[in-house]
Amino acid sequence: MPVSLASVAAPAAAIAAAAYINAKASVWWDLNLIGGSLTSSARFLYRQHADRLNTFYILERWAQSASHADKPFVLFEGRSWTFAQVYDKVLRYSTWLRLAHGVRPGHIVAMDLQNSDQYVFVWFAIWALGAKPACINYNLQSKPLIHCIKASDAKLCIIDTNVASNFDDEVRQELEGVTCLVFTPEVEIEASAAEPLRVPDEDRSQKSYTEMAMLVFTSGTTGLPKPAIVSWAKCIAGGTMGQSLIGMRNDDIVYTCMPLYHSSAAVISFLTCLETGTTQAIGRKFSTRTFWDEVRACNATIIQYVGETLRYLLATPSQLDPSTGENLDHRHSVRMAFGNGLRPDVWARFKDRFAIDTIAELYAATEGPFGTFNRSSNPYAENAIGRFGTLYNALISRNVALVAVDWDTNSPRRDPSTGFATRVKPGEPGEAIFRLPADINTRFQGYYKNPQANSSKILRDLFQKGDAWYRTGDVLRWQSDGLVFFHDRIGDTYRWKSENVSTAEVAQVLGLHPSVREANVYGVQLPHHDGRAGCAALSIDPSSGENEAATMASLAAFARKSLPRYAVPLFLRVVDGEPGGHATGTMKQQKMDLRKAGVRPGGEGRLYWLGEDAYVPFGEKEWRELEGGRVKL
Repeated sequence: MPVSLASVAAPAAAIAAAAYINAKASVWWDLNLIGGSLTSSARFLYRQHADRLNTFYILERWAQSASHADKPFVLFEGRSWTFAQVYDKVLRYSTWLRLAHGVRPGHIVAMDLQNSDQYVFVWFAIWALGAKPACINYNLQSKPLIHCIKASDAKLCIIDTNVASNFDDEVRQELEGVTCLVFTPEVEIEASAAEPLRVPDEDRSQKSYTEMAMLVFTSGTTGLPKPAIVSWAKCIAGGTMGQSLIGMRNDDIVYTCMPLYHSSAAVISFLTCLETGTTQAIGRKFSTRTFWDEVRACNATIIQYVGETLRYLLATPSQLDPSTGENLDHRHSVRMAFGNGLRPDVWARFKDRFAIDTIAELYAATEGPFGTFNRSSNPYAENAIGRFGTLYNALISRNVALVAVDWDTNSPRRDPSTGFATRVKPGEPGEAIFRLPADINTRFQGYYKNPQANSSKILRDLFQKGDAWYRTGDVLRWQSDGLVFFHDRIGDTYRWKSENVSTAEVAQVLGLHPSVREANVYGVQLPHHDGRAGCAALSIDPSSGENEAATMASLAAFARKSLPRYAVPLFLRVVDGEPGGHATGTMKQQKMDLRKAGVRPGGEGRLYWLGEDAYVPFGEKEWRELEGGRVKL
C-alpha cells in the first residue's frame, strides 16, 4: 500500500519542531534540573521524617543489599574495597574511636589526612557514631593549622603519617587539650582489630536537615581559612544533583585525586558515587606524572578536576608507550570530566587533545545556598558555568539575580534616591546573589561560630525593605539564552585608567599564547598612580624554543592585539618551575601574596614591564624612577 508523503512529512516536521524548541528553550535540560531538584528535596525531607539524615545509612543500605554488597566501592593504589568491606571497616574504626578515644554523638573530630581508603573509613566511622568530621587541609602548617583545629572545637585530631612533621612542638603546645594522634600502621592495625559494633540509631538522630554534617574549610585565598558548615541537606542535595546532572551511571568508575578535605571531592564526587551506588577510585593527590597512569589502571570512565588541574595536564608532554612509542593521550576509557573552575582557554583544547566527549562544569560555594551546572558535549554551551532554559529561568528568577557592582566599595551599587540595588541587563557582568527566606538558617548555615563572617555574606534591604540575599562575591554574566559565564571574583577585578579589568578575562587571553602554560593576573598598587596596574605571574613553556627576550616581545604584541589597551598588563613576573606554584590545595590561584609583593624588585622570579615593542626587564633602577615620580604609566 503506498504511503502518502503527507503522512511521513507531518511526524518529521513535528520532530523537527520539537528539536528546535528544545534547542532554543533547553526544555530537556530544564526538566533534568527540575527532576534533580525535586528528587533531592524529596530525599532530605523523607530522611528527616524517618530520622535517616546521616549519610552512614546510605552506605549501610548498599552494604546489606544483594545487588551492591560485593560490588567494588572504593579503589585506592591497587586495593579494592566492596560496599560490604567498607561498611565492616567503618564499624571497626567506629568501635576503636568510641572505646579508645571516647568519641561520642555530637563530638567534632578533626581529620588531617591525605586521600586514601583509610580517609573514607575514618570519615564514615565518625558519622557512624553520630559525631562530626572537621576536614583539615593537610598542606597547612604553623598558624593556619593551629587556627583551623581551634576553630573546629575538635578535641581529637587524626593525622596522616605523611604530614605528621607539621605537628611540631610549637603546634602541639598551642593545641593544648587536643589529642593529636598520628595514624601510623600500628594504629591502623589496632583500629582494624576492633569489633565491628554498630551503635544504636538514636546516637545518629538528627532533628533537621539543616544540622551540621561536617565542617569544610574555605581555601584561604583571602586570609585564614573559615570553617563552613556542610549540612545534611547539602550532602544529600550535592550527591543527588551530581547524580542527575553529571549523568553518573551505576556502572561508572569515577576517579578523583582532588582533596577529600574539600566539598568538591567529598560531596560532588564521593557522595554522588555513594548515592548512585557507583565505584569511587581515589588518588592520593594530584600529580601530572601519575594522573593518567592511575586513570588507566582503574579503568575510570569519569574524572574530576578542580581549578587549574586540566591546565596542568595540558601543559605536560604526551606520554608514550615505552614498547611501541604510541601516543597515550587517547588510551583511556574516560567519557566525561566534571568539576569546577575550568578556564575557557583550556576547555576545548583539553577535550580535543585527550578525546574527552563531555565536560560537566559546575559553580557553587561550600557555604552557599545555590549553584549552577552545565553539561556540554558540543561547542554550544562551551565555557559556560551554568545553563538554564526558559522554564527553569522562570522558576528561579525571583530568587536569583545579578546586581551592578560599585567597584570603589566592592559591594552592590545602590540607587541614591531609593537605596535599592539594580539588576544588570542580560549579558552584563554583575555579582551573583541568591534570595534567603525569613528563616535564613534553612538555606544558609554559614560558618561555624563566626557570626561576623556570616553577616558579611548577607545583604539586606536590597530590592525591598526586609529582604535578605546571600552574596557570592563572584561576578557572572547571564546571557539571554540562559548560558552563565564566570567574569571575575570581586576583589580580583581591579580598576585602571577609570576602567574595570577582569583578571579572569585577561588570564584567559594570555593563556592562549603558545608559550604560556599558566597566567595568574592581579592588580598592584604603584607609587604616584591611582588605581591598580595589571601584573601577570607567568609560567613559560621551556619547550617553546624561544629565548625569553623573544617571548617577551611576542607576548607584548599578542596582548596588545587581543586586549583593550587599558587591560594589557603593564608588568609580568616570570616564575620558574611547574605551573601551580601559587595555587591552593584545591588548585585555585592564590593572588594575595603576589599582590602584597607588588612589583618591587627582589622577589620571586624575573620582573618585566611593558616597553614600546616588548616587555623589558624591570629592576632597581626602574623602580627608583617609578618611586621618584619620574615615570608616568
